[in-house]
Amino acid sequence: FLGAGKPPMYGDYEAQRHWQEVTYNLPIRQWYFNTSDNNLQYWGLDYPPLTAYHSFLCAYIAKLINPDWVALHTSRGYESQPHKLFMRTTVFVADLLVYIPAVILYCFSLKETSIKKKASICVALCILLYPGLILIDHGHFQYPLSLGFALWAVLCLAYERDLLGSMAFCLALNYKQMELYHSLPFFCYLLGKCFKKGLKGKGLVLLTKIAGTVVVSFAVCWLPFCTDMGQIMQVLRRLFPIDRGLIITYDLFVFLLFQDKVANIWCSLSVLIKIKNIISPQIQLKLSFAVTFLSLLPTCIKLTVQPSLRGFKFALVSCALSFFLFSFQVHEKSILLVSVPVCLIINEIPFMATWFLLVSTFSMLPLLLKDGLLLAYAVTTLAFLSACLASFTILEKTSAEDLQLKPFSLSLKGYSSRFKSLPKIARSLFLLSITLMGVLSLMSAAVHPPQRLPDLFPVAVSIISCLHFLLFLVYFNVVILWDSKNSKSQKKTS
Repeated sequence: FLGAGKPPMYGDYEAQRHWQEVTYNLPIRQWYFNTSDNNLQYWGLDYPPLTAYHSFLCAYIAKLINPDWVALHTSRGYESQPHKLFMRTTVFVADLLVYIPAVILYCFSLKETSIKKKASICVALCILLYPGLILIDHGHFQYPLSLGFALWAVLCLAYERDLLGSMAFCLALNYKQMELYHSLPFFCYLLGKCFKKGLKGKGLVLLTKIAGTVVVSFAVCWLPFCTDMGQIMQVLRRLFPIDRGLIITYDLFVFLLFQDKVANIWCSLSVLIKIKNIISPQIQLKLSFAVTFLSLLPTCIKLTVQPSLRGFKFALVSCALSFFLFSFQVHEKSILLVSVPVCLIINEIPFMATWFLLVSTFSMLPLLLKDGLLLAYAVTTLAFLSACLASFTILEKTSAEDLQLKPFSLSLKGYSSRFKSLPKIARSLFLLSITLMGVLSLMSAAVHPPQRLPDLFPVAVSIISCLHFLLFLVYFNVVILWDSKNSKSQKKTS
């Protein structure tokens, strides 16, 4: 794993282990504060309370097995095969208890295309084989609990259990603040349902219940930190470090943006235009916010005015992708927040969903190569592609109707006939894309870049991935905006 045996930080493995050390040995009031026993510069806790509680639970079990694993101070940088096995087991248990059951139940709730149990099993298999999540979860010791809770929230909403869904999403937010990527679709969908029921009757009652559920859920999660306002503000500062100032925050983002070669618009543009040399940090932050907001607006308005479960799932994809492309929260792993919602619609648009999931995994290639996961990347990607080809025959589902573009094609008077060649064009672009990603993957692993351009391959991966993501963003927005809520072909999954 990345950073293994390399002081002073040791990598993501040490981050998870250190949080267990801190939460077990220190009182709650010190978890988020800088003290002599808790140096926040060394993997200080910067996730919401549920992450801290989960770390404490894992630490409690670790202490029973081997106290050295979580001993205060002396366990820093601890690495051993038994402990690695323990850590990987905790990730697998989190998968088994939260994420995997949500995937399976969601797939068996589908009715549009899953007439037989076999179809539901195929959908579940493809989702669970998605290589991006497998490689990051077990390669970086990242727990899938926030994504798992978000899936449970979607599942609850599919069964009209709006309060349970709201509670589940609150748990997701209280595990990782990056779930804010999905917050607007949840908000707009539930608000739209309330509007539809009438805000002077049942709609107002539902809105009140949802608001109460959210308040209670947050209150329970934050209860140990509610002893005084100082505790609450310190946790918030750790989650959203705005008090460092725009310049410092900007420098942090620039480090993430330009050193890690993330596949978003700002990193890609920096290859041609040195944005930071043209406009000030403050203006760049405002520009980022404006572009992100504008890209979200059409989808959110449509979902609020015409709330539908299908539109909600597509909005999760579109909004998360807008955040990834245009905001400064740009770690490579953030693409998983887009990929998991795409998994939820793989049964509806198998061709485009499979294509997107392959690109999302490819976009993390530089990170995976640093981790020594080339073989795992190749095997899991081929397994996923094979499962999708066998389950959905994706290359045969490229017509305008299969791609959910029929309403859009009909709206283009005089141009709809051009969509007759869409299947051939789509298949050609897909095969070209797969070939390009395969060749670049091999070159990144086997060819030394020129000395003048040491970052040639990571930059190429980020730019190619970003171009793909921009096209996907346009596609998903077209599907959402031209979707008809009264279409007889759309059936509610509940």
